[in-house]
Amino acid sequence: MAESVGHTRRRWLNWLGTGIGLGLIAVLAWRFDWRQFADVLLSARPEFVLATFLAITLEQVLRAWKWRQILSPLREVRTSHLFGATMAGYLANLLVPLGLSPLVRSWLVARAQGLSMSSVLATVVIDRLVDGLVFAGIVALVALAAIIPDPNRNIGLGLLLGAGGSAAAIVTLFLIFAHHKRRSASSIGFILALADRLPGRFAVRARSLAIAFADGIVWPRERWRGVAIVIASLAVKLISASHLFWAGLAFGVVLDPLVYLALLAILGFVVILAAIARVPAGFVVGAVFALGLFGVEDAAAIAMVTIVMAANMVAVAVFGSWGFRVHGVGLGDLRRRKVAADACP
Repeated sequence: MAESVGHTRRRWLNWLGTGIGLGLIAVLAWRFDWRQFADVLLSARPEFVLATFLAITLEQVLRAWKWRQILSPLREVRTSHLFGATMAGYLANLLVPLGLSPLVRSWLVARAQGLSMSSVLATVVIDRLVDGLVFAGIVALVALAAIIPDPNRNIGLGLLLGAGGSAAAIVTLFLIFAHHKRRSASSIGFILALADRLPGRFAVRARSLAIAFADGIVWPRERWRGVAIVIASLAVKLISASHLFWAGLAFGVVLDPLVYLALLAILGFVVILAAIARVPAGFVVGAVFALGLFGVEDAAAIAMVTIVMAANMVAVAVFGSWGFRVHGVGLGDLRRRKVAADACP
């Protein structure tokens, strides 16, 4: 009964989020000058469109290199191999938008390197947590520097609270993972205890996955690798912030350098909130709102977003297809039962 009520509630939340998203898109479309947008889009300078594509590609190569450093205690893997797996994961998520990217890239690397998928997935989670801490720091700096036009300081306060809450949650997760890593070595701990409460064969499988996940909770012993991971994470965020810079140059839109960090902070939280609320096109609506705060007209803002999204989709399609080919698998191999079969060590 409770499960049925929960399912009904989730279904209504999905419909509500979709309705809100479609309503926002409808309002934006109604007040939008599509002829002006077409004129602006056709005026794009191709060299800066290419620069946007190259920035997106460079960001993902650097992400792969960063993941390589985190993964190094388990296995030394080439950056090109991890880049292919990462882009293949993005492509799988583009075709089937169910948040499969971390699972797919973990499966590809585990399959090629003879590792447990759960262990590789743990390194992906650690990678995300490091990125989250760096992002929280950037957001806090943006809020404290008062870069955003915000007379009542409502946006700045919201960003500051969001950054603080995110940082606290991430640190808590790090502590939980450290506890799980330490306790799993002795086959004790509350996560393993929870696994043991499951029925029969599910308990055995859950315990096996939990122990394999603990094996992947690693950090490089070399100090230079640890420092490099944090620096690379910061560089990734700065390159990400440059996407709108290059796309803006394609249309002659130039903003203060610090503004692009503010846009990164705002859009980061908008995308997260849109995903939680299940609101479609959250990035588009959020980008138009954020760019509008700094005086960018709607037509130019949507043109910039269009360039970024198009460049991202081309990069994912090209390098994602290459990644699947390099790993010797096809999309048909990503059936749920295939990935699940390899998930357990």
